Amino acid sequence: MQESIDRQMTIEEIFSSFPSKAQKLAQEMSNMGLNCVGCSASTWETLEAGMLGHGYDEAKIEDLLGKLNTILAEKEDLSTITFTKRAADKYRSILAEEGKEGWGVRYGEKAAGCSGFEYFLDYSEKVKEGDKVFESEGIQIHIQEKSLPRLIGSVIDHVDGLNGAGFKISNPNVKSSCGCGTSHGY
Repeated sequence: MQESIDRQMTIEEIFSSFPSKAQKLAQEMSNMGLNCVGCSASTWETLEAGMLGHGYDEAKIEDLLGKLNTILAEKEDLSTITFTKRAADKYRSILAEEGKEGWGVRYGEKAAGCSGFEYFLDYSEKVKEGDKVFESEGIQIHIQEKSLPRLIGSVIDHVDGLNGAGFKISNPNVKSSCGCGTSHGY
């Protein structure tokens, strides 16, 4: 089994070899400017060919490879749901603006999109019946127990940028996602 990403791997090979990290890998590629991650050409094109075709030099290819392989090396805690520090700070800031300090977040999914499910995040003042509660970075995360098998291990992050600012979720249970990146399947 492949343990790292190299420049001769196709985009399809990268995502199929590391499905639990695919969302983070796609985000990092998009951050670098490879916005065609979901297009049909990317399934057969190597990472190197794609980057050279977009005008990137050898240094940028090596930079992206380093970032992608750093993502692969990250340890996953598949027993909980986690906020990154950056996401927690942003959520607390939003709560303060809304006058909802101390509220938790409701994390779940709904049937939608071309691949089956979309995530949602919402304010959660209190735990509801049937909820499982996690705490990360000082924020309570409320999730319906029935969704737990599909959402456990998720990491909620926040990114700022021209290619989509907002909360981004990495879920190691996802096996497929649509080209637009808004829906996923298991």
